Amino acid sequence: MTAAPLLQVRDLSVLFPARRGAPPVRAVERLSFEIAPGQTLGLVGQSGSGKTTAGRAILQLQKASGGSVRLLGQELTTMPAGALRRMRRHMQFVLQNPYSSLHPRMTIGQILSEPLQVHRSVPANRVRERVEELLELVNLDPTMMRRYPHEFSGGQRQRVVIARALAVNPDFVVCDEPVSALDVRTQAQIVALLQSLQEKLGLSYLFIAHDLAIVREMAHRVAVMFRGRIVEMGSADQVYDSPAHPYTRLLLDAVPVPDPRLQRERLRQAPPDLRFLEGDGGACVHGVDHEGAGTPEWHEVAEGHGVSCRYWPAGSSPAG
Repeated sequence: MTAAPLLQVRDLSVLFPARRGAPPVRAVERLSFEIAPGQTLGLVGQSGSGKTTAGRAILQLQKASGGSVRLLGQELTTMPAGALRRMRRHMQFVLQNPYSSLHPRMTIGQILSEPLQVHRSVPANRVRERVEELLELVNLDPTMMRRYPHEFSGGQRQRVVIARALAVNPDFVVCDEPVSALDVRTQAQIVALLQSLQEKLGLSYLFIAHDLAIVREMAHRVAVMFRGRIVEMGSADQVYDSPAHPYTRLLLDAVPVPDPRLQRERLRQAPPDLRFLEGDGGACVHGVDHEGAGTPEWHEVAEGHGVSCRYWPAGSSPAG
């Protein structure tokens, strides 16, 4: 029997209102996906595609304009403030820049104690013991709890951020570009740590990144975002080995390859025709007539592998 999804997102939209004469911006539009217990969905796309806004809206850190977000069967978008605060122990956030997300005047012990005290997840006499457990969980020496963030390397600070996210035993963690600020060797270590923690604790991740190689390493399923919408979604193997949307192929072709000959061949190829991304109507790549349709149609190209049309309806292309 298939386990019920831990997270269900349906038609999630985020609209930023008009400001100073600028038109409103549809940062996220009608996102729908599910994440099973113990699984990772990789959310990829270029900067400005709406990935971070989507993650914040799922965690209710950014107000959604429409749609539904259900975590553990509970609807988050209409949940009262008190109940949402209690629900936050089940969902946590790992940010891109570990230094900016750690208070510079608090010791690591104080930083890790804070969520324990806010959520009262352990008795007061066990807080120090729990902090030591968290540091060991992310492969840091418990004696480091007396140090301040500036005394750590970038990789160590990110381990502290991960430990803080795990302090209240969450079920779901949004990882927003968690390794992009780190060097390649440290990136591999943090990815291995996240995978180990997922296996050990049964965590579910939404892993947001623009580095496609890391996403393939981390994710069971991958969703590709362009201008606020998901244009392709499937298993990691389906999306990487058989990309069905031209935008996905563009992202994959932009990844450097270690073979100089193959890289030169790529550079000699004509750039892809992306005029469909700004289209104002007409036939889609699948031969379906969508004249007057409100949104791009979704096609299953294989079991569990879906792709949108090349078509954006007239006048409705989401803002970049």
